[in-house]
Amino acid sequence: MKLIHVVGARPNFMKAAPVWSAINKITDFNQILVHTGQHYDKLMSDIFFKELQIPVPDYNLNIGSDSHARQTAAIMIKFEELVNELKPDLVLVYGDVNSTVAAAMVCSKLSISIAHVEAGLRSFDRKMPEEINRLITDQLADLLFTPSKDGDDNLIKEGIPKSKIHFVGNVMIDTLVRLLPKADKPNRFKDLKQYILVTLHRPSNVDDPKSLKSILHNLETISKSIPVIFPVHPRTKKMIAESNLDIINNVNFHLIEPLGYLDFLGLMKNAATVITDSGGIQEETTYLGIPCITVRENTERPVTVSLGTNQLIGKDYYKIPDLVNNAINRKKRSYTIPPLWDGKASERIATVLLQHNNKII
Repeated sequence: MKLIHVVGARPNFMKAAPVWSAINKITDFNQILVHTGQHYDKLMSDIFFKELQIPVPDYNLNIGSDSHARQTAAIMIKFEELVNELKPDLVLVYGDVNSTVAAAMVCSKLSISIAHVEAGLRSFDRKMPEEINRLITDQLADLLFTPSKDGDDNLIKEGIPKSKIHFVGNVMIDTLVRLLPKADKPNRFKDLKQYILVTLHRPSNVDDPKSLKSILHNLETISKSIPVIFPVHPRTKKMIAESNLDIINNVNFHLIEPLGYLDFLGLMKNAATVITDSGGIQEETTYLGIPCITVRENTERPVTVSLGTNQLIGKDYYKIPDLVNNAINRKKRSYTIPPLWDGKASERIATVLLQHNNKII
């Protein structure tokens, strides 16, 4: 079977890497890796691919940034040309970026089977572009691999046949489990015993100068009593500059360049708490047992709240210092690692794909 993996951003590579390896171990499928180039990431060097044990992409469509409509259309045009040339039997798409839905729509119109890794996640907030991508992709997919049981429930409610749904667990955790022993704090932070780790990039937080100013003010408040490490996303850095936001000079408040996966994981596993608006970090902190404060009104990963260490605060930024103080004083919520977040989700996916192939040949 000829199989294409479609990735568009760094988190997609984290999800595709263990699936690629698991498929290689139990099948002789011809695997092809396509990077749409939706997000350019200077940290995706040769070392990045070596660490993940995944090859450099066979094809890069070099789409680049643009509006949602233009970017999605550009991916569809270039990917359709590639698919017509390669003629795959199955295309795997990951997560919820524009590349995911664009590839799914192309394959659906060409009658090529689609498998969606990380299916069924819902925030129930259609103002989020990712939610639209998730809804459309899941309606088009032939195989839907869910990371948690709520994903199954969502898909069934939306009319997806049970026969298409496969609860396999979380592939992001597969990558975390494998690389955790190699992850360590960057040298400049080796001596820090306790600190807060921050990552923010969503438009609802960083595109509004008032919101961004409030977040930075509360982070500065925290840094008076405990160091704050904040790898600044390019979007956030741009908005700080454009909004002329003054950041108080404080030796405990570390605004740094974005980090590679291993450095960031090293910081995360040793953090007192993490403040984020990222989806994947909500999952990783739950697995690691690290308190997580998510600066969002909702999450497509509710299992991280109901079972894990995650807490949503919406735009109530003033709550951040007290929640951090609770974490420092070890007033941690009890938590459970969700079912099948065991580092073997990719093996389950490979088994299903092998069974699927045996049925169609």
